[in-house]
Amino acid sequence: MTAAPLANTLEPRRRALRRLLELQRPAGDWEGEMVWCTMILAQAVIVRTVTGRPYAEAEKKGIIQHFSGTQLRDGAWGMHQESPGYVFFTSLAYVALRLLGVAADEPSAANARQWLHAQPDGVKAIPTWGKFWLAMLGLYDYRGLNSIPPELFLLPESLPFHPRRYYCHTRLIYLGIAFLYGKRFVAALPQGLRDELRQELYPEAYQAIDFSAYRNTVASSDVLVPVSPVLRGIYNLLAAYERRHFARLRQKGLSACLEKIVYEQRSTQYQSVSPVSGLLNCLALFAENPRHPDLAPSLDAVEAWRWEDEEEGTRYVGARSNTWDTAFVVQAMLESPDMVEGGAHSLDQAHAFLKRAQMTEELPDYRAAWRDPALGGWCFSDGQHRWPVSDCTAEALSALLFLRESGLAISHPISEERLRQAAEFVLSRQNADGGFGTYERRRAGKLLEMVNPSEMFGQCMTELSYIECTSSALAALSHYRRHYPDFADGRIDQSIAQAVARLREGQLKDGSYAGFWGINYTYAIFHVARALRMTGVPACDPLLQSAAAWLIGKQRADGGWGEHYSSCLEGRYVEHPHSQVVMSSWALLALLDILPAEHDSIRRGFAWLLEQQQENGDWPRQAVNGVFFGAAMLDYRLYHTYFPVWALTRYARILGLH
Repeated sequence: MTAAPLANTLEPRRRALRRLLELQRPAGDWEGEMVWCTMILAQAVIVRTVTGRPYAEAEKKGIIQHFSGTQLRDGAWGMHQESPGYVFFTSLAYVALRLLGVAADEPSAANARQWLHAQPDGVKAIPTWGKFWLAMLGLYDYRGLNSIPPELFLLPESLPFHPRRYYCHTRLIYLGIAFLYGKRFVAALPQGLRDELRQELYPEAYQAIDFSAYRNTVASSDVLVPVSPVLRGIYNLLAAYERRHFARLRQKGLSACLEKIVYEQRSTQYQSVSPVSGLLNCLALFAENPRHPDLAPSLDAVEAWRWEDEEEGTRYVGARSNTWDTAFVVQAMLESPDMVEGGAHSLDQAHAFLKRAQMTEELPDYRAAWRDPALGGWCFSDGQHRWPVSDCTAEALSALLFLRESGLAISHPISEERLRQAAEFVLSRQNADGGFGTYERRRAGKLLEMVNPSEMFGQCMTELSYIECTSSALAALSHYRRHYPDFADGRIDQSIAQAVARLREGQLKDGSYAGFWGINYTYAIFHVARALRMTGVPACDPLLQSAAAWLIGKQRADGGWGEHYSSCLEGRYVEHPHSQVVMSSWALLALLDILPAEHDSIRRGFAWLLEQQQENGDWPRQAVNGVFFGAAMLDYRLYHTYFPVWALTRYARILGLH
């Protein structure tokens, strides 16, 4: 079905593009906050207190403001802005507020405490990560924790369950946990506060609690992945070992962990791969030596993750998205058939940022640290922590190639050698099944998920082949091949063929794809359609047509699309009660790759999208749109700005609208 194209797209498109120019940062990049939860903020408060670096009063005010603004009506804090309360997040937030000087009888603390006491088993049933953080403060007995001994990092690396095979975030988190657990680190707290917190967190007397009886008890509100029988058996073996462990072996394990922690801090310019592991590393260094030479720069570098504004106060993000956002904005702007005033200069600045952010030197001794090559890659962020990622590199490479094709005057174009290095990096993340991982190639099979100890998160034990990463890599490599010959050994063409085959295999029977990093099926189809069309797969291909049919079938009566975050939890499409700007933009971008732009579904979708645009050219913030580890939902704050712009510019370009 076709209809006349919308005629009123010029001014909305220009307003949207001007809005993007307003949001560009002085360094030439774009970055929107990647909103998650209060966990990192609470842990930062704990670490700053423990290490003798308390916040100034003005800083405390901003932090308390953020805790207050994110607290649920029932007094709890959740995994993300739309989730119900968790014992884990609420307990850490409560402790952090008290460390900041909030009195126990103030409403935020009193309401949180009332909620915690109302939960079955209360704080005693906090998940393992929470048990660990409370134990380090003397608020949970170490006998109530399952053992994570540092000796695990001494096991033969050939073992299929060796920590080097874990997903890098998981590996580094448990590196810090193992060191601190092996040390049995317990921090000093301000005078009398530990006793007060013990009385407040537990309705019964702290000394009367048999914490060992709660070692395997986890609040039902917090569990995504229950402890498997295999993991339970391993825990029992480790508990037996812990009772009779060898002091010399323990010290050797501690030394091995500390060596890797120091390498991680120094090689990432003290930021670590994320603030989650970075904060643990700060505590590890402090536990080893309060005057450790790497502690002060590590504490300073934690502030690189800080985000603050007047509206929502002070908090810490789980990641910085400079390269990711900038690469997408560049591609969105370049699809426009006309350039708004200042657009060319803006894109020149963006090119300069991407050029600076690329990894141009290899990490020293990276193999000994269980790292993969980094040369040529881009990080999700500005590149300072030097953990490059496959799809971030792919999107940056695509953006730079589009800039070369645009004919715009670029002040200092990136060299062909640097582009070749980027292609090499992308190739280095391809798995044996043709799909692509993120930070590293896959190092273990799915069976490793049977020993997932996190309880709150899923699919976090090893790298996978992700639909989105595979699609981004495929699109970038195909784009690169349009301009440059294959490598001498034919690796690019072979990689492209394998990636296409992997995407064909990954399509579900109903025509959809399951995503991993966005919500969810809509996001995955957007990536797949873009990649296959860039590769040269015709729009009439049955795979693409069935994907388009699936999207059309999910279009809402008002013309938009909306997918609820619970689709990630349930493994099936769940419609959101309201159409969402971000999902609608993904759907329209995919459909424009497959169907005529005059198609009625596309026209209705753009009619709805244009109705949502605000006077300043932006679109409203709505529901969460990203995800990691299956349960941690994210709100990428710039998605609601540049994805609608991208859809509009593509629509205008295809139809020749000026």
